Amino acid sequence: MDGTTLELAQEALRLAEADPVEAVTRARSAVRRAERSADGVARAVAERAWGLALRHGGHLDKALVHLRRAVDVALEAGAPEVAGEARMSLAYALVERGRAGQALDEIGRALRQLDGVAHARAQTQRGSILLDMGRHAEALEEYEAALPVLQEAGDLLWSYRVVWNRGLARAYRHEFLGAEEDLRRAEELADRLDLPLSVGFAQANLAFVLGLRGDVPAALDHSARAEERIRAHGAQLGELLKDRSELLLSVRLVSEARETAEASVAEYERERRSIKLPQVRLVLAQSALLEGDADGALRHARRAVAEFSRQRRPEFTALARLGVLQAQHAAGAVPPAGARAAEEAAATLAAVRWPAAAMEARLLAAALLRDRGRPDDADRHLGAAAATRRTGPATLRARGWYAEARLRAEAGRRQAACTALRTGLRILDEHRAVLGATDVRAHAAAHRSELVELGLRLALDGGSPRQVLEWVERGKATDLLVQRPVRPPEDPEVAQALAELRATVLQINELQAGGERGPALDELMARQPLLERRVRDATRRIGGAGTGRLPAPVPVGALAERLDGAALVELFVLDGVLCAVTVVGARSRVHRLAATADVEGLLDRVLHALRRLVRRNVDAAGRAAAEDLLRAAAARLDERLLGTLPELGDRPLVVVPTGALQCLPWAVLPSCAARPVAVAPSASLWHAARSRPVETGGRVVVAAGPSLEGAVSEVRGVGDVHGVEPMLPPEATVARVLKEMEGAALVHLAAHGRLVADNPLFSDVLLADGPLLAYDVERLDRAPHTVVLAACDTARSVVCAGDELLGLGAVFLGGGTAQLVAPMLPVPDVETAEIMGTFHRMLAAGSGAADALVRTRAQVGEDVGAAAAASFVVLGAGV
Repeated sequence: MDGTTLELAQEALRLAEADPVEAVTRARSAVRRAERSADGVARAVAERAWGLALRHGGHLDKALVHLRRAVDVALEAGAPEVAGEARMSLAYALVERGRAGQALDEIGRALRQLDGVAHARAQTQRGSILLDMGRHAEALEEYEAALPVLQEAGDLLWSYRVVWNRGLARAYRHEFLGAEEDLRRAEELADRLDLPLSVGFAQANLAFVLGLRGDVPAALDHSARAEERIRAHGAQLGELLKDRSELLLSVRLVSEARETAEASVAEYERERRSIKLPQVRLVLAQSALLEGDADGALRHARRAVAEFSRQRRPEFTALARLGVLQAQHAAGAVPPAGARAAEEAAATLAAVRWPAAAMEARLLAAALLRDRGRPDDADRHLGAAAATRRTGPATLRARGWYAEARLRAEAGRRQAACTALRTGLRILDEHRAVLGATDVRAHAAAHRSELVELGLRLALDGGSPRQVLEWVERGKATDLLVQRPVRPPEDPEVAQALAELRATVLQINELQAGGERGPALDELMARQPLLERRVRDATRRIGGAGTGRLPAPVPVGALAERLDGAALVELFVLDGVLCAVTVVGARSRVHRLAATADVEGLLDRVLHALRRLVRRNVDAAGRAAAEDLLRAAAARLDERLLGTLPELGDRPLVVVPTGALQCLPWAVLPSCAARPVAVAPSASLWHAARSRPVETGGRVVVAAGPSLEGAVSEVRGVGDVHGVEPMLPPEATVARVLKEMEGAALVHLAAHGRLVADNPLFSDVLLADGPLLAYDVERLDRAPHTVVLAACDTARSVVCAGDELLGLGAVFLGGGTAQLVAPMLPVPDVETAEIMGTFHRMLAAGSGAADALVRTRAQVGEDVGAAAAASFVVLGAGV
């Protein structure tokens, strides 16, 4: 090794942040060399480098040992300045370990031992400690004092650290322009300094700022690139995962946010990095609350309160106490002092300029104060919350308009309140347009729920069924109504991952069909979810290009004209009660139907019985029991849903379901067995689908997937009905079928189908070269007019908040398909072939899709065939 011992120690110090593993190796060598030569200063610098490298590598307790040793060795060597610099590093490690008081004591000693540039560096470190404690204004003061000294001295490394941390402090205060400028500058400086790990940390922080500002695709992109760099250097990931969990929660990807937060907790606990742990516990508390687990939310929030209190972080303690109150409010168990506690939290959070948290505290305080008969105090908090409605990120402005609407409603200004609610919804819809990924947009619609619910309550109080229908429509599958933006150029990463995924799934299916088991299959099955994640993550990083402007809900008059004698039933839930708005002729009515829990219990019985009836291996006794269960449960469910709606008569029906009823095959209800029924995500979408013209003589596409008994004969029969040659394996590939689908009048696919509940956009039908995914359907420029999927579960979607739908069928409808015919359940393919042949003959003879299904059910046999036929529904135009 060349150079003096001190030079070697200083090189290890330089590498501590850039390459922690190499820095440990060099520091260890420098310590041994310094011990042999009794060079106390060099040894102190090397021990400090060793400790810093261990800290960056996630070994915090070991780092503390070396950093304390660095201080002691420097003092023994009579080098107070070296000791002061070591105290700077020790102080920050202590705050990460959750010992904020000790950290402030150490950094105070360092400041007293240092002057000039070294003093400015210590000020920077004190700012970082204050930043982690949540004292952002004080942190900014330290940075502003230190930066001119560091810049004048040409100290690029510490200037980088100042602008990096100042960017974070500004972000917490929602000073986004300055924050982004600082963090982009930090990224440039780290690159100039040849600190690749620091570039990764700067990218991670920029992702945090972009997420707070609302640019989710860009935030996800920066987060992914940062993770790649940080992992490559073996450094700590807890902070990045914490920030990502908060980002995912901001767009209501709740289960993913919870899983990411749990991974962050595991990282922090492994590293024994306690300072950020309670912040992640708040993400877990919020996730639990959004998942309806008030007890879990309360448990996480209370633990966060205890940890923040021990760390002497009063601002974060106030935030955690707000989380406790929110959980108690959700459980209906707010203590008598809850209103005062909410007011105190609001005051603390507003004082430190945390606007989003202060907003939630004020809204909660207003609700609790009104419950306690203090309307003037409640209005004061609503007024303060409403003041944010014109500035800040979109979600904050929308919450401000929600507060303004509540204020106006309490003053009896119903129309003005509705105007405020519509403004809030418009802001959210415009924000949602920047989100390119369908699943992110669908989940982000959850932010609309409270605005829509308040509008619905105001409409019900006003007594106008037409206004009730308007507000129910504003909360129904709104993402499917947004005109799709121009597709971005084919992303090579997505295309490659899709190709690899298709090949992998095909290999898995071939091995399973051949009865093979072993390492080869295990490896492929482990590879599949990794490829799916690559596709999902790459797609989410593509931004949207639409306006986000939703069409106004379709008026009753326009609906009545399109219904042309049919009836509309639109279902919604309020306060645990299932309700309906009906439109028959030009008249609309509102009905209370039944308790939601009662309806869902009956639905479970119906679906359980149907699943048994479509199986081939059920004995006669089991089949008879399932038939009895189906008959009884369906009759009771029919009475709850439609039995108290005499205006429907025997008219054809358009049904807009809600919640779990989205997966009901309506033909099993006695009153629907012999009438045409179309199921639509919303009345507005049905109206748009019904308005789409069919091209006379348009192209008919018929294709079969592999490994499905009866599929080939089925598509040949369907092809004969329409006079076309079907595509068969191995020619029926994804690329060819997609190409033929473009703008087709009718598409029929007979294949294995699959609904993927946890990743609905990976729902698929299996073709010759692998799965045709919902992601593939999104790539169509012109969706086919009518799609028939003779494939299990392909009519079923995953239902997100606000009755947003995700699944293969939903993607077809959202892309412009007017109607889709498919089963809600797994169906046996041999019986399906008979059903589909009969259905297509009816269709070719001029029947509408819903009417053709009614006639088909009347002709198929009993037992399995009847149950399978009942499983098919028409989504979209239908009647």
